[in-house]
Amino acid sequence: MKKVLLTIWSLTALLWLASCSDDDSITPHDENGETGLKSEYTVNRLQILDIVINQLAYPSASFEWTIKSKTTQQDSLTITDRNLSFISLYPGTYPVTLKIKNGNEIINQQTYIYVQKENTPYSAYIAKVFDFLPAVGQFTNALPQWNNGDSREVIISKANDAISGSNPSMISLGGYGGYVVFGFDHTIINIEGKRDFKVLGNAFWADASASPGERGGSCEPGIIMVSYDKNKNGIPDDEWFEIAGSEYYKNNTLKNYSITYYKPDSNKTPVPGTEFWQTDIQYIKWEDNQGNSGYKTQNMYHVQNYYPEWLSSLSITFTGTKLENNFYDQSGTGSYWVGKSYEYGYADNAPNNDEASSIDIDWAVDKNGNKVKLPGIDFVKVYTGINQEAGWLGEVSTEVAGAYDLHLKK
Repeated sequence: MKKVLLTIWSLTALLWLASCSDDDSITPHDENGETGLKSEYTVNRLQILDIVINQLAYPSASFEWTIKSKTTQQDSLTITDRNLSFISLYPGTYPVTLKIKNGNEIINQQTYIYVQKENTPYSAYIAKVFDFLPAVGQFTNALPQWNNGDSREVIISKANDAISGSNPSMISLGGYGGYVVFGFDHTIINIEGKRDFKVLGNAFWADASASPGERGGSCEPGIIMVSYDKNKNGIPDDEWFEIAGSEYYKNNTLKNYSITYYKPDSNKTPVPGTEFWQTDIQYIKWEDNQGNSGYKTQNMYHVQNYYPEWLSSLSITFTGTKLENNFYDQSGTGSYWVGKSYEYGYADNAPNNDEASSIDIDWAVDKNGNKVKLPGIDFVKVYTGINQEAGWLGEVSTEVAGAYDLHLKK
């Protein structure tokens, strides 16, 4: 007997079926009257099927959905929402019964959901970069490389080439707020109790840390936002939800933080052979909404413009959640800086082979900090979550080197 694993989401009822029947022999049914429930539905695996009951039908009634595996009748799921959202990891046929209690009247209707395997196998990896805008940083205009005349669209295309697919390279998001938005060719299913996807970076552990048991090294945490394609138009224009990592609820984490960077004076850019070549200079002014201001440093190791070259605007502003500074001078002399790794929930915060770099969709919260239950996600946004310079290492800047669906990447 095949086992059926079921998970319930309370707001939008979601079914994840880890196994199912391959028996496609069912008896067709007519459409179920005023509810608008069809006799059958077909959907690809890892795509969300929304079954919406006619809004005018039984406005005061209660609804109860029961979904069974064709061959394991005792394995069933009951959902009490008016509408049903269904997603399955595996193909098969699923009988669904809808019981409507309208006063003393009980109405039973039935439908079948056919989950079919996609014609072209899904990729576990990033399928497309939709947007990319780094903040000020020593790798801005270098990862990816900006060439004279490149527009924003060209740079986004270069970011896409860098981090999409199974053999990605890397892009840098620059200082606080710099971001990238990417998506997949399927919905990454939210499986309760499991981590669902991983964002790759270039974090690594230090040879030594200041205190026993501390995890740290080159860790530059990026905030992760997620969204699913609720309107099914294939672009990331639905509501975004923040992955509430280990620092989200702490007092030293700032919500609605905003920073503005001002386009630098090109005459202050250090050029080999000039008086600035051997010293770091402060040349990009910034201000935030906490009353702080200063200048970002350009170092002698990276002498290109640190402000995105393709932007004509005289300033750029980023807003989001800001994490507490995580780098400290372990040497006490400025020679050895260590970036503390946060426990979970961030990009470029731990090595790629560490569990801390894997993300659980159930950590998502809405703009008010309320936990949400998402059926899955189609889009991810990552932005640098720290506004700090770590001595000679320069600004703390999140790097992204790809991402993948943990349920498809075996």
